Amino acid sequence: MAKIVSCVNLKGGVGKTAIAVNFAAYCGLQGHKTLLVDVDPQTNATFSCMEPEKWGEAAKLKGTVANLLGMRNFSAEGNPPTALDVIVPNVFANVDLIPSHIDLFTIDLDLGGATGRELKLRKAIKPVLAGYEIVVIDCPPNLTIPTQNALASSTHFVVPLSPDYLSSLGIALLLNRIKKLSEDIDHSISHAGIVMSRVGRPASFREKTVASVRAQFGSLVLNTELKERASVAESASVQKSIYQMQDQLAINEFTAMSQELLSRL
Repeated sequence: MAKIVSCVNLKGGVGKTAIAVNFAAYCGLQGHKTLLVDVDPQTNATFSCMEPEKWGEAAKLKGTVANLLGMRNFSAEGNPPTALDVIVPNVFANVDLIPSHIDLFTIDLDLGGATGRELKLRKAIKPVLAGYEIVVIDCPPNLTIPTQNALASSTHFVVPLSPDYLSSLGIALLLNRIKKLSEDIDHSISHAGIVMSRVGRPASFREKTVASVRAQFGSLVLNTELKERASVAESASVQKSIYQMQDQLAINEFTAMSQELLSRL
């Protein structure tokens, strides 16, 4: 059975997309057939893998994750697109993509009263899961319908966290909300860990935050820390993974993180 891991946090700018994209790329390089699913309306993971022009064409002709969640359901034949229709193959080696769409910004208004709205993604991707060993889902920085769908589809979740005071405040709330959602929909999901990411220059307040998080959550925190590196943002801007760049330090960090995370799934 495929291992499905969602990258979640209530705060933006903590490295969710970089972790999701590059973990998926690592899994692909290891020979694991991998599916990357972008449920963030900002479409950052999508644009880290494919050029906006190609995305626009694919969204118009084949659809996006918005269709799978019950929005923009139209096609030339009058039938809603399926997961097989919207998948963009081979964005990286052994990695396929289900792209996102800006329409998801209004999904809570459009689907607020829909029956089983948290389960639409799980039902949509079920027919294609046999073709994948790993599924990675990049979530928006909230617990709205897209994130709920991601968690309801997942076997595991991982929490990226930058070492600043405000980022660390919401972890307990996030974990409690995920626990409640799991209970409400009767779905078991395992916490794969917390990844310290976007670690900047040494500073006492950052060290205190990291120490506090490690003391509070213990072995849930991965040993590997991801430094703030320009090459990570650059790789996204040219639709490449970090493994296609020349920054060996960044490659080493993402490799170590990915190995740790893969061992926890």
